[in-house]
Amino acid sequence: MTSKKSDYLRALYQNWSDRMAANPEMGLDDMRALFDEWGKATFEPEDVTYKNDNIAGLEVIWALPMKADKSKVLIFTHGGGFAVGSAASHRKLAGHMAKALAATALILDYRLAPEQPFPAQIEDSVAVYKELLERGTKPEDITTIGDSAGGNLAVSTVLKSRELGLPLPGSVIAFSPWIDMELNGATLDSNEATDALVCRPVLEAMVGMFLGESGVANDPLANPLHADFSDFPPIYINAGSVETLLDDARRLHSRVTDAGVNSTLSVVDGMQHVFPFLAGRAPEADEEIQKIAAWYAAL
Repeated sequence: MTSKKSDYLRALYQNWSDRMAANPEMGLDDMRALFDEWGKATFEPEDVTYKNDNIAGLEVIWALPMKADKSKVLIFTHGGGFAVGSAASHRKLAGHMAKALAATALILDYRLAPEQPFPAQIEDSVAVYKELLERGTKPEDITTIGDSAGGNLAVSTVLKSRELGLPLPGSVIAFSPWIDMELNGATLDSNEATDALVCRPVLEAMVGMFLGESGVANDPLANPLHADFSDFPPIYINAGSVETLLDDARRLHSRVTDAGVNSTLSVVDGMQHVFPFLAGRAPEADEEIQKIAAWYAAL
């Protein structure tokens, strides 16, 4: 049985879906303004401050918990189909994660599609990772973390870093990762009636914007289901049981596990897409974040 407080996220998503359906010609600027409401679901974390910065030419926001180990950094890539969402929309969620893990978080405003299609987003996240290494942050003290499309980037940033011969980060965390650009997951159809936000037509439009004219849907850096996960760091993957992208999380877990990677998959009953957005508001999100903190501490 889900908590009443967890219904806030479903209602927010349904409101967005209704507004997009009522305005099928909604422009990208209006859609970006809509998705910047994402942070409304998250309560402000206590004892966390924020600082704007520029790293590797990218605008970023630091989330700085009072008791953080400043040598530990979470590189947070926000969701939104590579086309919407922002560091501002995910600031509070990143703050909760940083506080729970006693680390700092670096939330990226990476370049968005369609203006800047694949691989611009990965180039941005890898550039930030490289600069952190150059500043003296140890790779094992870095975690790539993201939700939905940002969960894809949390994974592909590691794959690209390996391709470039860089030392790999210590861990990866992916919330409801959108991994499959070919849209082959069975839950895209079986959970269509229960997911209040993510549906096949929306994903098809976002695939087109993300890949642009030259990207291909089975490129391992765009679609990590086709990647080699040899020597990949430990990864924590979660999803809600009623979301359409559940199979992306399951298949990612299966792929990395088959490669011998230490992978944890957490599927929480009744939860919507990226349910940790309910941090501070609903017990399901707070309990999940504490599970991730225990996993991180045990690495």
